[in-house]
Amino acid sequence: MTAKRAILLGGLTVGALDILDAIVFWAFRGVGPQRILQSVAAGLLGRDAAVAGGWPTALLGLGLHFVIATGVVATYYLVSRGLPLLVRYPVICGLLYGIVVFYMMQLVVLPLSATSGKAGLPTGAPLINGLLIHALGVGLPAALFTARGRTGRWLGTG
Repeated sequence: MTAKRAILLGGLTVGALDILDAIVFWAFRGVGPQRILQSVAAGLLGRDAAVAGGWPTALLGLGLHFVIATGVVATYYLVSRGLPLLVRYPVICGLLYGIVVFYMMQLVVLPLSATSGKAGLPTGAPLINGLLIHALGVGLPAALFTARGRTGRWLGTG
């Protein structure tokens, strides 16, 4: 598998797993898919503009989500070129990478976005769900697709 293919397929996989998790998790709390997707667009447009935009901004949020997911995979892939450990042990490194991505999103990206959010972590079930989906649905697939792209094997070289 080429690097480009690994990154694109990894981005699609990560994006799909992460957004499906968010839609299902928040559906049990009364939040619909449109609002979930608009919350992604709010990072670019601000909360009020994202909500006022209806489905067009929800679709923008969906597109942005997949761009971000692909960027997460591309970052792992690029860093793995200098740190072969990431390919040698993709399961443990991927799980840890997902947790790092979660904290970076919560403590750096979201506070700097147009959502007007403050740095901080969710609590309770949203925290647990966030950590689990980022470890299992973001970091692990990013590492596995990277290993496949770099070595031709899903579990790397270790």
